[in-house]
Amino acid sequence: MAQERFIIEVEKAKAATEDKPSRGPAYRSIFAKDGFPPPIPGLDSCWDVFRLSVEKYPNNPMLGSREIVDGKHGKYKWQTYKEVYDMVIKVGNSIRSCGYGEGVKCGIYGANSAEWIMSMEACNAHGLHCVPLYDTLGSGAIEFIISHAEVSIAFAEEKKIPELLKTFPNATKYLKTIVSFGKVTPEQKQEVEKFGLAIYSWTEFLQLGKSHSFDLPVKKRSDICTIMYTSGTTGDPKGVLISNESIITLLAGVKRLLESVNEKLTEKDVYLSYLPLAHIFDRVIEETFIWHGGSIGFWRGDVKLLIEDLGELKPTIFCAVPRVLDRVYSGLTQKISSGGFLKKTLFNFAYSYKLNNMKKGQNHAVASPLLDKIVFDKVKQGLGGSVRLILSGAAPLSLHVESYLRVVTCAHVLQGYGLTETCAGTFVSLPNELDMLGTVGPPVPNVDACLESVPEMGYDALASTPRGEICVKGDTLFSGYYKREDLTKEVLVDGWFHTGDIGEWQPNGSMKIIDRKKNIFKLSQGEYVAVENLENIYSQVPSVESIWVYGNSFEAFLVAVVNPSKPALEHWAEENGISVDFNSLCGDSRAKGYILDELSKIGKEKKLKGFEFIKAVHLDPVPFDMERDLITPTYKKKRPQLLKYYQNVIDDMYKSGNKPRA
Repeated sequence: MAQERFIIEVEKAKAATEDKPSRGPAYRSIFAKDGFPPPIPGLDSCWDVFRLSVEKYPNNPMLGSREIVDGKHGKYKWQTYKEVYDMVIKVGNSIRSCGYGEGVKCGIYGANSAEWIMSMEACNAHGLHCVPLYDTLGSGAIEFIISHAEVSIAFAEEKKIPELLKTFPNATKYLKTIVSFGKVTPEQKQEVEKFGLAIYSWTEFLQLGKSHSFDLPVKKRSDICTIMYTSGTTGDPKGVLISNESIITLLAGVKRLLESVNEKLTEKDVYLSYLPLAHIFDRVIEETFIWHGGSIGFWRGDVKLLIEDLGELKPTIFCAVPRVLDRVYSGLTQKISSGGFLKKTLFNFAYSYKLNNMKKGQNHAVASPLLDKIVFDKVKQGLGGSVRLILSGAAPLSLHVESYLRVVTCAHVLQGYGLTETCAGTFVSLPNELDMLGTVGPPVPNVDACLESVPEMGYDALASTPRGEICVKGDTLFSGYYKREDLTKEVLVDGWFHTGDIGEWQPNGSMKIIDRKKNIFKLSQGEYVAVENLENIYSQVPSVESIWVYGNSFEAFLVAVVNPSKPALEHWAEENGISVDFNSLCGDSRAKGYILDELSKIGKEKKLKGFEFIKAVHLDPVPFDMERDLITPTYKKKRPQLLKYYQNVIDDMYKSGNKPRA
């Protein structure tokens, strides 16, 4: 890698030994060339992050929700940092008056809300371990987490109380107190008391600590702050132990990064909280905002109303998962293609003109200011009008969506990569660097990263184009899996965390995720197939929203289940004189043929090998979802479950005359 611009080498490559594969050089961000950001005096825990901001910005708006006026959602109503602090102290006193203190596990269950943050901060204040209970996992997983983490007290959104009660009687071995963020019904009280537990409404709970005042314990950087269970694509969720140190180190790295690219956060920044706080991605973003005295507004909990919430809140930073950005992209392209000829022509001209200027190295703000005003301002207003940074994480963002949004949103679109185990942000692409499209950028300036060869998959970390398993080292790393030392030892070797993701260093020092270590299978002719790499390629077809590729060692070719893009497929049908509804269209052999041809086209373009081509497809109009247990809450495919669900479809594709076409 001769011309890396954004990374520096900090450790030499290592040759393979009898028991270990070769490892490429370790690199770190150019923004940490003189060392990682030093510890911040007085900042030793997540509690300090909040406490110091309250001292600095007491009257700043901190948490906001839309108030209901005449049955309709109106403007955001805000609570200041000081008001939230006063509530947190009350919640903390009530927790302590129930007999819960340092090291006790406290569950939080429900959609993002002010009460969620207050409960979390009360845990931070008194040294309890905050254990988020996933909003998107069924009661089986909730019961598993409560029992595995030994959760004693749980806070829950009012409408989640029935779900919590489904974990009875097993969870009652550990769970002793339930607190609703809203009300409690007499029936719920009766049910809970039957098992000898206590349940309180939010108002009742706040009364418990009214006449008490408890000293806050001294918190250390090494103390565990939260146990975050990862959804995992197989097996039981794993409890990831995250310390104060991990989060504080990450915050310092993010601050250094944003300052280095002239995008530093201030107390004027506004964030829309809608990605689950139960996931590390949103948790660290909100910690970052709290640290800078920014404002966090909560959505109403409905994806269909998200754009309206954006319009009302006018956030400056918008974090998203690719599925949300795909929706934004589909909505925009649909609007443009249904507009008149003149509108379409003007838009396409503006897009090409601005993109060309950006390719010449101009940053998005100066690439075409006039066209931004005339053409792209509507897109900007659609996201509230103030967004300057869009950050995508949790899964890969399609190349065409990323480049499109970089041009039309008048904002920086950055793609990040990280895991719960690395405390989220590990790599992030940089503003105005168009050659980072399709990558997750260089490492954040608080970790070192390297690639380890995976010989069985043909990935060589010492090759001229280095490829291998991404390994990460630094203080942001987790402290281990709770009660699973065996699994911890598997992934933490010599201080390096093995992510299981296959990456490829780019000449500019950014990382491209190309595959997943375990998602490899052999076809009957003995050829290995790296399935995620293929899915990433096939996902670039505009008429494909999502694709699951399948093969096994008894068959000689690959098949796939595709969620087609509704606008694209309907547009094709219209052009070809096919007038049926979308569901019927997905069952139409001509539509399948069209999608198959599109997949073959990109396969040829990307020079795929013959056995990597898809030979039969099934079109499912319903996107892969969590309701059918086909994806995790972070939209990763659950391959065993997909196979179980589509088994008959797969069998039919292999049996049918849709056998390999020459």
